[in-house]
Parts: sequence; C-alpha cells; structure tokens
Amino acid sequence: MSAIRVAVVDDQVLFCSGLAMLIESQPDLAFAGSAHDGEAAVALVERERPDVVLMDVRMPVLDGIAATERILSGVQRDGAGLDSAPKIIVLTTFQRDEAVARAVRAGASGFIMKDTTPEFVLAAIRTVDAGHAVIAPKDTAELFGGQRRAPVPDAIADLSAREKEVFLLAARGLSNAEVGQTAYISEATVKSHMRSILAKLALTSRVQLVAFAYENGLVR
Repeated sequence: MSAIRVAVVDDQVLFCSGLAMLIESQPDLAFAGSAHDGEAAVALVERERPDVVLMDVRMPVLDGIAATERILSGVQRDGAGLDSAPKIIVLTTFQRDEAVARAVRAGASGFIMKDTTPEFVLAAIRTVDAGHAVIAPKDTAELFGGQRRAPVPDAIADLSAREKEVFLLAARGLSNAEVGQTAYISEATVKSHMRSILAKLALTSRVQLVAFAYENGLVR
C-alpha cells in the first residue's frame, strides 16, 4: 500500500517545517513539499500531485480559499474527476471563521485548528484520504446556520423524491445511520443516494452539501 502524499501550505516557514517533520515520522505518510503562498501552492499541487493538502487560510499573493478553488477547478479542467483531486484541509486559528465557511464552499474537506495536537493532525490526514470530512455535518450546520436565505426549491429540482428526502435529512446534520432510521431505508441505500445527490449537484462532500442547503434556504 503506497504512502499518503501530503503537501503543506503556510506562509510561516517554521510551521511548515514542523508539519513536514511530523509527516515524515509516519510510515504511511510521505511529505510532498511545501509552499508559502497560494500561487506557489497551485504550482506545487500541479507538479507533485499530493493526496492531501494542509492549506493555511490567510497567505500573501493568493489566499487559501482562492488557492483551493484554483486547485479543484484545475483538476476538472484537466478532464480528471474530482475523485482524483487532492483532499484539502484548511488550517485556521479561529473556530468561528467566515473563511472556513468559504473554504468549505470552495470544496475543502474540512478544517483543523492550528493549535490542535499532532495526533489530531495525523488522524485528520488519514480521515480525509479515506474519503471522509474532518468537520462533522452538525458542526457545519452550526457554521452556516446563522445565514438566512430566501428558499430556492429549484436548487434540488433534479433530485428524485427520495433523494430530496435524504438530502434534507443530511443537510440537518444527520449521519447515514440516522438518515436511514428516519427514512426507513438501509444505510447502504442512504450511501447510494448520497453518491447520486453529490454527483447531481456537483458537490464534493457532505459538508459542502450542508453549505449548499443553507445557501439556498432549504433548511432552517
């Protein structure tokens, strides 16, 4: 099994060096390089093709949100599916940060605090590489819950009736198991519906689904 290749993007060189040492200390991880501004981050990802990127929010030249958008849109322009895109974890110093919400909209797989433990950073890397988010849907709902928008029901017009039901339950922060119990369907069926929903709405994760629902006034 090949090592998970991890790139680090932060304008603090010492911080990058510390994360590089942490990553290189793990047998299942490999350090894929560092960049100190958003433009350099885009170039690094294009050159090294890491599996996971630890991305600072606030940097010179190009911030982490814009860099995330450029990286993910670049993958799509190249004709590769989003499955081949690196998973991006945003690094922030503030728990309640509008920039985090913007990063999730841009396609980030979640966020971690800069003052978290090394063990949590390593767990976050492995979690997103496995296809999961590192922010719980309920936390995402809280992050976006203060935003009140006029309902746009046409936003999910392409979903089937059952998919709309699953969408709305997931958007409220329910897990697959909780959605299945509420909708009286199996967890495997929920997962199947979720894959279809994300594909139809061009979303990359459950956290992005929650953001989409709040942005379109579909949940309160």
